[in-house]
Amino acid sequence: MQSLTRTSHLVAPTMTVLILLLLLIPISSEVEIDCNSLRMGQFICPDPALRQIDPKTQQLRGCTPDNKARVWCVAVEGIVCSETKNTSFTREMPCKWTNGYHFDTALLLSVFLGMFGADRFYLGYPAIGLLKFCTLGFMFLGQLVDVILIATQVVGPADGSAYIIPYYGPVITVVRSDNWTYRLPQDNW
Repeated sequence: MQSLTRTSHLVAPTMTVLILLLLLIPISSEVEIDCNSLRMGQFICPDPALRQIDPKTQQLRGCTPDNKARVWCVAVEGIVCSETKNTSFTREMPCKWTNGYHFDTALLLSVFLGMFGADRFYLGYPAIGLLKFCTLGFMFLGQLVDVILIATQVVGPADGSAYIIPYYGPVITVVRSDNWTYRLPQDNW
């Protein structure tokens, strides 16, 4: 009987010490990692809480001629970025570098003054603009071709920049295939 009371006296203080130790150890569900290695679905980019779209160019702020911009992103709850020690981090995203040429201006010039080459002068092609001016838009056939080329965004500004088009506007993205493109066969092939 005596040994039983001795062990019960030792168990109670030991359990109390263990419980106190567990309470003092910080238990965190957050994991600190390099946020550039996150997979899709573990972050949202760009951060919707920040206004990262430039109202003048309708592209990401800080877009470079290399068509890349660094934007702030947010990781999901429970992930802490090692770079910033919080859930936000920066990531490089694709964008379209613009240099002041508006799509709607180029299209309107092509429709109404294309026979005089005003669209080509505006886009930075003075030689073609002068040729269109001298031949009355290649007898209006060149004007029609230019309207189609500008409307489909095949012809852009001469400096290689993109048109300024509203963010949810009629932007055409050309999808090209090369030797690394895999084409999935259709049922009717």
